[in-house]
Amino acid sequence: MLRPAAQRLRGLALRRGPLRGCPGRTSSGGGREGEEKPPLSTETKWKDRAETVIIGGGCIGVSLAYHLAKAGMKDVVLLEKSELTAGSTWHAAGLTTYFHPGINLKKIHYDSIKLYEKLEEETGQVVGFHQPGSIRLATTPVRVDEFKYQMTRTGWHATEQYIIEPEKIQEMFPLLNMNKILAGLYNPGDGHIDPYSLTMALAAGARKYGALLKYPAPVTSLKFRSDGTWDIETPQGSMRANRIVNAAGFWAREVGKMIGLEHPLIPVQHQYVVTSTIPEVKALKRELPVIRDLEGSFYLRQERDGILFGPYESQEKMKLLDSWVTNGVPPGFGQELFESDLDRIMEYVETAMEMVPVLKKADIINIVNGPITYSPDILPMVGPHQGVRNYWVAVGFGYGIIHAGGVGKYLSDWILHGEPPFDLIELDPNRYGKWTTTQYTEAKARESYGFNNVVVYPKEERFAGRPTQRVSGLYKILASKCSMGFHSGWEQPHWFYKPGQDTQYRPSFRRTNWFEPVGSEYKQVMQRVGVIDLSPFGKFNIKGQDSIRLLDRLFANVIPKVGFTNISHMLTPKGQVYAELTVSHQFPGEFLLITGSGSELHDLRWIEEEAVKGGYDVEIKNITDELGVLGVAGPHARKVLQKLTSEDLSDVVFKFLQTKSLKISNIPVTAIRISYTGELGWELYHRREDSAALYDVIMNAGQEEGIDNFGTYAMNVLRLEKAFRAWGSEMNCDTNPLEAGLEYFVKLNKPADFIGKQALKQIKAKGLKRRLVCLTLATDDVDPEGNESIWYNGKVVGNTTSGSYSYSIQKSLAFAYVPVELSDVGQQVEVELLGKNYPAVIIQEPLVLTEPARNRLQKKGGKVP
Repeated sequence: MLRPAAQRLRGLALRRGPLRGCPGRTSSGGGREGEEKPPLSTETKWKDRAETVIIGGGCIGVSLAYHLAKAGMKDVVLLEKSELTAGSTWHAAGLTTYFHPGINLKKIHYDSIKLYEKLEEETGQVVGFHQPGSIRLATTPVRVDEFKYQMTRTGWHATEQYIIEPEKIQEMFPLLNMNKILAGLYNPGDGHIDPYSLTMALAAGARKYGALLKYPAPVTSLKFRSDGTWDIETPQGSMRANRIVNAAGFWAREVGKMIGLEHPLIPVQHQYVVTSTIPEVKALKRELPVIRDLEGSFYLRQERDGILFGPYESQEKMKLLDSWVTNGVPPGFGQELFESDLDRIMEYVETAMEMVPVLKKADIINIVNGPITYSPDILPMVGPHQGVRNYWVAVGFGYGIIHAGGVGKYLSDWILHGEPPFDLIELDPNRYGKWTTTQYTEAKARESYGFNNVVVYPKEERFAGRPTQRVSGLYKILASKCSMGFHSGWEQPHWFYKPGQDTQYRPSFRRTNWFEPVGSEYKQVMQRVGVIDLSPFGKFNIKGQDSIRLLDRLFANVIPKVGFTNISHMLTPKGQVYAELTVSHQFPGEFLLITGSGSELHDLRWIEEEAVKGGYDVEIKNITDELGVLGVAGPHARKVLQKLTSEDLSDVVFKFLQTKSLKISNIPVTAIRISYTGELGWELYHRREDSAALYDVIMNAGQEEGIDNFGTYAMNVLRLEKAFRAWGSEMNCDTNPLEAGLEYFVKLNKPADFIGKQALKQIKAKGLKRRLVCLTLATDDVDPEGNESIWYNGKVVGNTTSGSYSYSIQKSLAFAYVPVELSDVGQQVEVELLGKNYPAVIIQEPLVLTEPARNRLQKKGGKVP
């Protein structure tokens, strides 16, 4: 509760006073107390049918309506329960930035800002957009490393970004206390926008292009029809739509519940403070850049002649709205705020006063405390939802203002063209599943809010809410022996430690405590035999009279014969790589499909959608949680497994890429002779409850051969040396299979007209502009991770996709996309790592031949390198 003006609180005076919007000097949405309410909809017409109905009139929903209508879609309808901007939009601080650590989320930010720059001219509506730039402050050496890490990932993007010295920071923001500042990460073009004005401008644009915006029109019922359409009920009438988009903000959970979905969202209280006029600010000749003090965990910007600053409290101090999760959002809540709680953020206020000393003399005229919605990992959920046809979401936006413009364009393109314009699997709503409980969501949202400004390392792990119910049968056996990673709810070993080794999770921008253990695991697989828990794989069973026809339509590869497995890719209509799976033809017309853990529901949705669209008579079952998977790999893998089965595992009888049902020590398994390590190996699919027993008999049988565990970090090194591509790195919706070097798996001459076939033929006819290459580089104590800039003759010409240290040649190894003219073996380029360019050379791939390739070479009398 605000205190009387005469009372000072540790140096900051508090007095009440409204902020009013000003076209020439934008104010925050939350400071608009006392202004007139926005006008209710003057639309009197009603539509019985719509192509797309958007539920929610915040900046996200209105942006989507604007983009769909502008792109030419007829019958776009937006339904808002009360007023446009009601909810989180109206009280947002309005920050806009080009920066994001996520590679493709930078594109979303870029598209938003470019739209906001021209929106006023297009619509005639003032948007109050200020672009004074922004500076992230580094006050510790590790922050400087983080800035260098981020700079290596910006050279091949359109956004401007620079590391600047303290002198330049002080010149741009002369009111800072420079005692602790080591460097700044500067983004020209950053700034802030008035959320209310932005939304109203987007609404004006949406109407201009033909969209209907109806409010107040709360949705009271959603019913799915067998033809794929939806019936929507409101107090104003009913409507039928070909698709619905949930963009309802902190009401999104309620909308989801109408159709039986429990979206993992939770509202969080976020506070920011606005001061009265500060003479030193008023005296400035230009607007101050936005400041983000990362160690202090707050943002700060100029608000007219005062300052607005907002902190992100620690996870112990921040406040979740648990009652909203339990009981739902209170009826009628929209443009309301919560009681301010300055005591909860006082340590951040004091930190801000230390960093910007003029704040000590300033009066607080407003404290805004409103709800924003968080997903467990702080990223929004954007796209079609698996398991419910023609239901899309755009929810969970903790930073809706900067995402609104770009996400509206992204979703509009996807809806209109049938595929995403670029890869954003990190925003896929299907990254969550039934394992995502309310308790998990609460724990992760608390952690994510508190970690808003923590150092973002490569191979980052966050531990709140873990483990979920999704643990393999080996979790209790392995948990004390290894460092676990989190994969779509699963715990999976990343690396194992031996007695006397450092067991802590110590992330770093340089080589760290898992470097030596991973090297030992690498040697284990190359020289002896190793076991890895692969249970997080996504696993689907497909059968039925049309199963072969469906898979022939979905996959660019041929369908394997009964008893065999192959690697197959699903392409988008434009010929991009939507997914990579292994396809095993177990029985006539019955298939086992395997995909990566992070792609489970992402791939299943695509398969199900095509099955419905094409009217295929098939049964599709997700058996991910039913099956455990053990990988056994290394030169002694056959010798160990042969002790446990009567099945002949010899190379002649059990060939590479063959699949068989057999028993390992009386435990039924589906064995596939395949290994992502590239060494002799099998993947053993079995009932999840048999995992511990299967693991025990294999480990006991392999004592003589020196069997041991290995984790996913070692597997990554092994697959890179074999030049195995990884979906999400070397290939995704941003790449086509030809430039990714996947020609072997794409059968353009197969009779079936698979999705993307015609587009791929055109791509091939036009010729490629870039290629994926393998390169080595000699570094010191840092290795490539992926997305680093590739330099040639002083210019950025490409980017790495993934990388690691190669223990076989004791150099760094990476995949990278480069222009075709620079893709020849022997070509020299440079790779930027932590602010330094390292010489690199393109090599003939693979660096290490796979076990099947070595066998073939030996049979021909060749010498294995």
